[in-house]
Amino acid sequence: MAAEGTAAAGGGAVGGRLAKDSLLRSKCPDAAPNARRGSARSRDAERRAYQWCREYLGGAWRRARPEELRVDPVSGGLSNLLFRCALPDHLPSVGAEPREVLLRLYGAILQVRAGAGPGGRTPRLGRGLVRSRDGVPGRGRAGCRGRRRQPLLCVGAALPPAPLLSVFLQGVDSLVLESVMFAILAERSLGPQLYGVFPEGRLEQYIPSRPLTTRELRDPVLSAAIATKMARFHGMEMPFTKEPHWLFGTMERYLKQIQDLPPTGLPQMNLLEMYRLKDEMGSLRKLLDSTPSPVVFCHNDIQEGNILLLSEPEDVDSLMLVDFEYSSYNYRGFDIANHFCEWVYDYTHEEWPFYKAQAADYPTRGQQLHFIRHYLAEVKKGETISREEQKKLEEDLLVEVNRYALASHFFWGLWSILQASMSTIEFGYLEYAQSRFQFYFQQKGQLTSFHPSS
Repeated sequence: MAAEGTAAAGGGAVGGRLAKDSLLRSKCPDAAPNARRGSARSRDAERRAYQWCREYLGGAWRRARPEELRVDPVSGGLSNLLFRCALPDHLPSVGAEPREVLLRLYGAILQVRAGAGPGGRTPRLGRGLVRSRDGVPGRGRAGCRGRRRQPLLCVGAALPPAPLLSVFLQGVDSLVLESVMFAILAERSLGPQLYGVFPEGRLEQYIPSRPLTTRELRDPVLSAAIATKMARFHGMEMPFTKEPHWLFGTMERYLKQIQDLPPTGLPQMNLLEMYRLKDEMGSLRKLLDSTPSPVVFCHNDIQEGNILLLSEPEDVDSLMLVDFEYSSYNYRGFDIANHFCEWVYDYTHEEWPFYKAQAADYPTRGQQLHFIRHYLAEVKKGETISREEQKKLEEDLLVEVNRYALASHFFWGLWSILQASMSTIEFGYLEYAQSRFQFYFQQKGQLTSFHPSS
């Protein structure tokens, strides 16, 4: 990377600084409190946290006075606001109520309602909550407190224009399904417990832990554990449609919403328009239609901020996946490829555009095979496979994954353009989109020799 704070495929700056018109897309570590970037809504959320905790948790929470409740921002994401809420030490428990919880508030791209917001107020575009991918569900990423910016398309009307209103309305089904999914995974002890659900967000179990770092993804021990964890996730049966419509259905919706946005005149948008994204999506679909990949239940956002380390030693049982906004039945290749793409991006950078990209950090052939072998070992557990069969499985999966890496870049590139039009978090969304599409075309050109050197 040429310099810190740059955001291009090769590390150079893309389009310059969009000082007031781009946001934060750091992935969502649902762990330690962190007073970082965020929105003005965080202050209102802190005030309302008392009401939600008192109503949904009961017990000692009903006895606490508003000024006694501890509410600390937690590193969150680009779509949600996250807070750790805790009872004062001097107040004894009444029953089995938790003493601390995680409050998750949905962002504008995730909001269930396009009408009344918290307190009965009608939200205005650019004044909503912000966030994680966590999915457009936000991505598991970052910052809760700090500077706030106006979105690219700030309107003063009570409701957003039609293209953005559709984002709000489409969030309804997504959030309902995600809440059901969250509850099922909690019952299976595969995710945090769910304590309360309300239109603006939910209360979750607060788990003392820390998210992994981008550098830790390449650690051989952790990489093997993540591969095993992913394979187990893929083996789950969930009560959702098994048809793999999520990937291209979501991208087509994002692209349509982007095409309906008013012109901005921004140089970054002009560069993105040169990519002829509609035609390119058709080309990508043809490539993936010719790429066999089993349909499994995918997380779709296994990046460092969505992997919690609960305890030492570092093994599969000490890791927990979080943030299921994007989870759905999808092609296996996308989930693995998306994880590999996340090796490139560090979302903890404290200066504009609040992430760093290092193309050289994309996993080598050897690192990919290390992950794939542990993944297949879990998937094929109990089966007897010859050496020749194993080698073919590995080589086929290498081809599958490196083709689906293009889909990861395309998906999050579109997501980031749409976030730039809605979110109030400070992050270089358009720079990030430019970076993802640069990687897309770079890796597309390497597909004939898609195996990076060992």
